[in-house]
Amino acid sequence: MFSQLPTPILDPILSLSVAYRSDPRSEKVDLGIGVYKNSAGETPVMKAISQAQDIVVATQKTKSYVGLAGCEEFNQSMVNLLLDGTSAMDRVAGIQTPGASGALRMLGDLMKVAQPNTTIWISNPSYVNHRPVMEAAGLKVKHYHYFSPETKQVDVARMLDDLSTAGPDDVVLLHGCCHNPTGADIDFDAWKVITQLAQKNGFTPFVDIAYQGFGDGLEQDAQGLRYMADNVEEMLITTSCSKNFGLYRERTGAAIVVGKSQHDVNNAKGKLMTLARATYTMPPDHGAALVKTILQNQELTAVWKQELSEMQQRLLNLRKILCNELRNNYNTSQFDFIESHKGMFTVLGFSQDQMARLREEYGIYGVGDGRINVAGLTERDIPYVAQAIVNVA
Repeated sequence: MFSQLPTPILDPILSLSVAYRSDPRSEKVDLGIGVYKNSAGETPVMKAISQAQDIVVATQKTKSYVGLAGCEEFNQSMVNLLLDGTSAMDRVAGIQTPGASGALRMLGDLMKVAQPNTTIWISNPSYVNHRPVMEAAGLKVKHYHYFSPETKQVDVARMLDDLSTAGPDDVVLLHGCCHNPTGADIDFDAWKVITQLAQKNGFTPFVDIAYQGFGDGLEQDAQGLRYMADNVEEMLITTSCSKNFGLYRERTGAAIVVGKSQHDVNNAKGKLMTLARATYTMPPDHGAALVKTILQNQELTAVWKQELSEMQQRLLNLRKILCNELRNNYNTSQFDFIESHKGMFTVLGFSQDQMARLREEYGIYGVGDGRINVAGLTERDIPYVAQAIVNVA
C-alpha cells in the first residue's frame, strides 16, 4: 500500500525550523515560523496565562469530555472579543476548534455541505495553509489581487476590481488584520467598499483573524470585521489564540458563523458539531480553559491586555529599529515599507535565490517567498540582519 505514495513535499515554513535547529553555526537567526520572541529570543508564557493556569489547576475537578462544541464559555468569550457591540451578537454561534487551522477546515467542510459549488477567493499571496485546507474540503479556490510587489502595499484598485466579479456562489476570505505573509493591511475604507460589494453581489465574507491585538490594538484590529458583521446578513470567522495569548502548542481556536437569524446559525452550529465528530470529535480543552479564565476575570483581563499592548508596541519598535539601521548605516530607504506593515510579518521582495543566500551565507532563515517574521527578531540581531539584507539586495 505505502510503496505507491509519492515522496512528500516539505512544508515551506515548518521545515525551516528543522533546518534551523540542525544548523551548527552560532550566528543564525530564525525568521521563518511565526512565533513571537522577547528580547532574550524566547517565546514566553504570558503572566496572565501563568496566573490562569494556577486557577485552572486548583479548581478543575475532572478531565472528562467537554463536548463537541468545546468549552461554551470560551466560545462566548471569543464571540464577545470579536463582535461586541454589533448587531451580529443576536445571530451568531461558534465552536471551539484545534487552532485556527482546525476552524478553517471545519468552515470549509460546512461550506461544502451547505453550498457544494462554492468557490472561495483568497488573496494573492495568502497564508500558506489557506489554499490546501480549502481544497482538502473540496472547494474551488480562486485568487484575487492583493499585494503590489512594486509599492509593497495593498493594490486596492486591482483587489476591488477582482472582488467586484464575485457572486452568490462565492466566499471571499479576508485577513482581519496583520496580513500573512505581507504585513500590508487594507484600510477601513476598503472594508466598507468590500462590505458594499458583498451586499450588492451576494458573496459571503469570510474573515480569518489570527493576530488581533498585534496590529493597531485589540479594538482597532477588529474595526473592519465589526463593520462588516453589522452590515451583511451572513459571514464566517476564524480566530486563533496562538499569538495574542501565546498558546501556540495548545491549539486553541474558534469557528464562528454569523447568519440571518439565530435559528439559521444554530443549524450551522449543529452541522459543525457533526463535522467535528467525523474529524477530531472534540478539541483540546486546556488552552480554552485558560482563555475563558482570563476573559471572565477583570483583573486577569487587565493583565493580559497590558502584556498584549507591550508585545504590540515592541513589534512596532522592532520595525522602526530595523529601518533606522538600514537607513542610517547603509544609506538606503529601499526597505522603509517595513515600518508601515502591521503585525508579525513582512515581505522583503526577495527572490527564492536571495532568500536562499540569506540562509546559506548568513544563517538567516526566512520563507522562500520573501516573508520574514519580524516578531522573531531580537534587538541584538538587528545589525547583523540589516547587514545581510543589504548584502543580498
